[in-house]
Amino acid sequence: MAAQDHPDGDAPYAPFKIGEGLYYDGSADYAAYLIVTRAGLIQLDGGGGATGHQIVGNIRALGFDPANIKVLLNSHEHFDHAAGLAEIKRAAPGAKFYASAADGAIVAAGGRGDPFLKGETFYYEPVKPDVTLKDGQTISLGGWTLTAHVTGGHTRGCTTWTFPVTVAGKVRQALAHCSSSVLPGYRLGKTETYPGQTADYEKSFATWKSLPCEVFLGSHGSFFGMQAKRKALDAGKADAFVDREGCKAFYAKSEAAFRAELHKQNP
Repeated sequence: MAAQDHPDGDAPYAPFKIGEGLYYDGSADYAAYLIVTRAGLIQLDGGGGATGHQIVGNIRALGFDPANIKVLLNSHEHFDHAAGLAEIKRAAPGAKFYASAADGAIVAAGGRGDPFLKGETFYYEPVKPDVTLKDGQTISLGGWTLTAHVTGGHTRGCTTWTFPVTVAGKVRQALAHCSSSVLPGYRLGKTETYPGQTADYEKSFATWKSLPCEVFLGSHGSFFGMQAKRKALDAGKADAFVDREGCKAFYAKSEAAFRAELHKQNP
């Protein structure tokens, strides 16, 4: 997501518990998640440049040691989700970093090679993936299993994650959405920002709509109403993040926006 869309995205935000073993540890909008397993920690996303430092501090504030991160994951290679990964890797040098082939190559180049976001504003400290993910690949640690779904379009290797988590005493299916937005300036249809982008969006919407989504999460807090749900959680609504209908509505709105832009560019 472009910086101007979320000007306060890197603002500090207090971490909190979503479900059993699942915590939010990102910034005010650049979302990131910590999973606590019996065999170590899993960290999903690093946020922007300032967020990485905040995430490390948030993990400590939650009572855990960042050095115990065993698995480091990424939703996609844009700076607001990958620029903080290097800071997390320094705090957890033993962590294995997993990323999709397409996006992992760009993270390894510090944002360079992205077909759209170019220039120093969008570049960051590189992190080389230890493991290249394939679509449908699972990662297991300490009783948790996460499934990677390569859902391209927003970036070629954008990765959505699904996993079961216990919320309010019941096992639910969580979905951590990568991104489905069409950035201003993206080209679709006859001329594309990258070859095959339009088909990637089409395939991804079909995938997203087929996946179970009870606990709706995402790479930006604004995608899933994070701050409002946090207030509801603090007010005693233990299942505040269980939101099947919100997930469906989000995808319906996102797909409509994609199709409107596609039609606009290809009347």
